[in-house]
Amino acid sequence: MADILYPPSRPQSVGEILDSAFRLFRSTLGKCLGYAALALLAGQLPNLYSIATGRPLFTPGQTLSNPGLLSVLYIVGSIFSVVFSSAILLRQYRIATGLAPDAGVELRTSLRRIPAILLLSILFVLAIGVCFVPLALVRGTSTLVVMFLVLLIPASIVLLALSSAYTLLLVAGESAVGSMVHSARLTWGNWGRLTLIYTVAVVLIFAFYVVFGILAGVLSVLLGHADIVVMTAATAVVVLVLGSIITPFYTALSISVLGDLLVRKEGTDLAERISAAANR
Repeated sequence: MADILYPPSRPQSVGEILDSAFRLFRSTLGKCLGYAALALLAGQLPNLYSIATGRPLFTPGQTLSNPGLLSVLYIVGSIFSVVFSSAILLRQYRIATGLAPDAGVELRTSLRRIPAILLLSILFVLAIGVCFVPLALVRGTSTLVVMFLVLLIPASIVLLALSSAYTLLLVAGESAVGSMVHSARLTWGNWGRLTLIYTVAVVLIFAFYVVFGILAGVLSVLLGHADIVVMTAATAVVVLVLGSIITPFYTALSISVLGDLLVRKEGTDLAERISAAANR
């Protein structure tokens, strides 16, 4: 595309970051829908197997007839879901920097980064979990609730500090630990702005789910007279459509946020070098 969306030429306001994310999202949505649909389908691999073999979908407390196979399908599906989701981000990054989409490069890079993504996920969960360790020392329900609410503050700070780690790991090729450290350095002092940006994004995503959920409910009632099978099918379609839209929106936002943080903290030159390295 002629309009280069990354890196930005200067630090951006909250409104400009959101505008950049929406521009990147609109420009790349059609080119990322395939990856997004495949990511969602991969995540539903155990349920797809159950449907294909005439078994009921898994529900909590249900006794599984073949738990080993379903566990393997869950693990394989989760891995490929991450691969396709990562490919979305890499495709958007290429388009944002003026390069043509390249499925071979995107998928190979995603597969190669799976071990690092897995390690990053483990470290991320541990970093958040450490914030709630004091809960183990608390007795009493009311005190536990109050302490939990208090501990949400440091947990939220850690979450914001590491919010760009996944994007850095993919586009800059950094290690899991390196991307976490780099993300913390970039986000330091920008927690208020990032909180506002992600809050707006969450509100928009929630609004999408509400609107599409209402439409699905109305259509299922009109077409199926509230038949449970029709309503279930309509809900599944809504989830697939929304997931195919929301994932590219989130990755577009993460790219826009990272671009602003790099320019704001380390200058345009470094952002351009990272961009060039990611696209080689």
